[in-house]
Order: sequence, then structure tokens, then C-alpha cells
Amino acid sequence: MNVILRPARSTDAGATGEILHGFARENDWMPELHSQAETIAFCGRMIELDWVTVAETGDGVIGFLALNGAEIHSLYLAPGARGQGIGRQFLELAKSRRSELSLFAFQANHPARRFYECNGFAEVARSNGADNDENLPDIKYVWNSEGAANG
Repeated sequence: MNVILRPARSTDAGATGEILHGFARENDWMPELHSQAETIAFCGRMIELDWVTVAETGDGVIGFLALNGAEIHSLYLAPGARGQGIGRQFLELAKSRRSELSLFAFQANHPARRFYECNGFAEVARSNGADNDENLPDIKYVWNSEGAANG
């Protein structure tokens, strides 16, 4: 699969919103809090803030990374794009831009937890979900280049 990572354009809001909204629909543990239109608008705001990089093939956008400073706010792939190394490419890009990264993953999202742990992120805290919109227990992960160099 030939994948290009590029900065998102405003016209990518629909595709990124579809991927994000689809994630809520495909996981029964994930509440669907927003309509697809609201999710597209949210992705549009992240794009306007210049947080978003997309993964694109000849078929269009298949995933995105939203990096807000040192926080990975979102990293989502379309179902058919998972397991192809694209998520790792996104992480390598983020790691090349920052010496430390953090993110939150839902405790119920076992595939994401395995992915981040396999890519050098360490669990530093757990919460009961009171501080996130979904009210789902989550885990804070951190990666830093110093730990990567020593590990």
C-alpha cells in the first residue's frame, strides 16, 4: 500500500470525521455522543488549528493524526488501513517533531493500548473517566526520546 503522509487541508474534514465517527459506531463500549456532522465539524476545527496530518492513498484519506503540541490528541485509521504500519508511521512522524509525547487511551481499547505500549509508550496514570467527554476509564501514556534511547 503506497501511503503519503501530508498536512491536512480543510477539504479533509469529511474523510477524517467519517473515520472518527466510524470508530464510535464500530465499538460497542464507545458511546456515540455526536452526530457525524458534528464530528466532521470537530475534525475541521482540528485541521484549522494545524494539528492534523493525514495518511492518503490513491483511494483517498485512510487515517489521521492530530498532534496538539506534545499531546497526541487523536490517531485513527479506517478499518481496512489497520495493521499496515501506518499508525507506526504517524508515531515516527510525531516522535521526530517532539522529544516527549503524551496521550490518553480508553482502558477498553485493548488494540490501541497494545499498539502504544509496543511503540515505546509507558503508562503513567489511570483515571475513572470523570475528566473525559465519554466518561470512560482511561490511561495516560508518555513517550520520551531519552527513555527510547535508553530502552
